[in-house]
Formats: sequence, C-alpha cells, structure tokens
Amino acid sequence: MMEVLIKRLDPSVPMPSYAKGGDAGADIATRIDFTLKAGERMLVPTGISIALPNGYVALVHPRSGLAIKYGVSMVNTPGTVDAGFRGELQVILINHDLTESVSFKKGDRIAQLVIQQVERAEFVEVIQLPGSDRATGGFGSTGT
Repeated sequence: MMEVLIKRLDPSVPMPSYAKGGDAGADIATRIDFTLKAGERMLVPTGISIALPNGYVALVHPRSGLAIKYGVSMVNTPGTVDAGFRGELQVILINHDLTESVSFKKGDRIAQLVIQQVERAEFVEVIQLPGSDRATGGFGSTGT
C-alpha cells in the first residue's frame, strides 16, 4: 500500500476514507455549507492538501449517489491532481436538476479520490501512423 501525505487545512473536516474494502475511490468531503441552485456550478473546497509521490496522480471522480439522487456531478470529470500540486483540493460541482436546489453541510461527501500510477510518454512525430482495424473511423465507427 502506498502512502499519501495529507495536510488538513481544517481539522474538523474528515480524512479521505474508503467506505468498503476493495473500493478504488476514497470519499472526500466539503469544508463549507453551501447550496447549489438548479443549473448552478460551484468550486467547493475540501479542506485538505496532498503530496503524491512522483509517478502518481489523484483523479477526482463524481459520486454516483449524488448523481442519481440529486443530479449533482462534476463539470470536469475526472479532475486531475498532479504529483507536484500542494494546494487545497477543490471540486467543481454542478447541479444538473432543472428545478430543485441541493444543500450540503460541512463534512458531507462530495467526490471520490482515486490514486493511480502514471506512465510518462515520449511523443515521437512521424510522417505516417501504422494501420489499424479501426483506422480513422470516429465516434460510432465500431457499431451500435
């Protein structure tokens, strides 16, 4: 198991935690009370900063329960937290519901943090790419 260093910017905010054994995503919470009106988006602070080892990334994913129950998701999903970033983790939430507002209290779970190892690529310019079965077929080119 790898170690991720965490600094709580607000000691009352819960540490990220896995709800069940084997979960890929650790729940992260909001450090403020807020309400998202219908169609509104907001940058929500989590009250934590992390330090990842080089070669790793933290991906911030929406919570499926918030999506199905309230229509709340993330504008940029997944959010990318690079190993060198040391600022407060913040989540851009959006309320997709057309009529209802959604309220959150400090400490409510708002997203999931997935830690993954990252491969660095060397980009090599070529005149022509090798062929493939799909070739240049775009969206929907593999069938229905």
